[in-house]
Amino acid sequence: MDKILIIGSLNMDMVANVDHTPLTGETILTSEITLVSGGKGANQAYAAGRLRADVTMFGAVGEDSYGKTLLDSLTSAGVDAAGVLRRKDAATGMAFITVNKEGDNSIVVVSGANATLSKEDIDAGRALIENTDILLLQMEIPVETVCHAAQMAKSMGKTVILDPAPVPEHFPVELYRYIDVIKPNETELYMLTGMNPEQNSIEEAAGWIRARGVRNVLVTLGEAGVYLDSEEVGTVRIPAVAVHAVDTTAAGDAFTAAVAVKMAQGENLLDAATFANQVSSIVVTRKGAQSSIPALEEVETYLQCAI
Repeated sequence: MDKILIIGSLNMDMVANVDHTPLTGETILTSEITLVSGGKGANQAYAAGRLRADVTMFGAVGEDSYGKTLLDSLTSAGVDAAGVLRRKDAATGMAFITVNKEGDNSIVVVSGANATLSKEDIDAGRALIENTDILLLQMEIPVETVCHAAQMAKSMGKTVILDPAPVPEHFPVELYRYIDVIKPNETELYMLTGMNPEQNSIEEAAGWIRARGVRNVLVTLGEAGVYLDSEEVGTVRIPAVAVHAVDTTAAGDAFTAAVAVKMAQGENLLDAATFANQVSSIVVTRKGAQSSIPALEEVETYLQCAI
């Protein structure tokens, strides 16, 4: 199996279950708040570890109890987190998440130590990129750091996967040239392209990104399934798996990680996306971020029952 390196964020999630997503100016009550290990980078590393991949995490946390908890969580999933930086001058990142009764979430992220991950840190960790096969990135660390890591990995002939969330106000166009697979959801796809979903189709928006150098565009569409525009297999729609969703937190992260895991095993992107679709369908039936991510054995049992 190929090696996977994930460069990205680590956050402590504070999750509140609410009847509905608060409106502007509205105050609502909830009975409890739950602390869950999260962060898009850490979620993806944790998911890859749970799926038995050879995975390493690189990022930054503070020298506080939350940072230790996040690293312990990754280690428990079989992730090599030894290279994660501990900052004395920054607190561990945090995310405040509300989950409504339909399972949809709203998230506010306090970057903390994630914002300190620099191009110089990437240079210092160059050996991590040299020793991997697949690099997985997201956008909860500085944009210039993401670009630098992607460019370095591509210059070494590595496969680069980007989860472009959260989409920055100014997405660097040159980044597209370094990406082999980009995985936005539908909202993020239209944010990246500046297109209007009422006027432009998924096919048009994905084609816009392909025209800028990305070999494969993989769009998660929630209840509408998954859309793939790939130089390898063409354009394909994968139907959603019918489940009762209780919390969509980390579903996209688990999907992206599962794609990387199957690619690391040598499978084509269509098969990888089909497997990832199954994994994320399990995640949405559970509460929390990393706490909702299944182990490989659970996914295999789920797939056998679905046959």
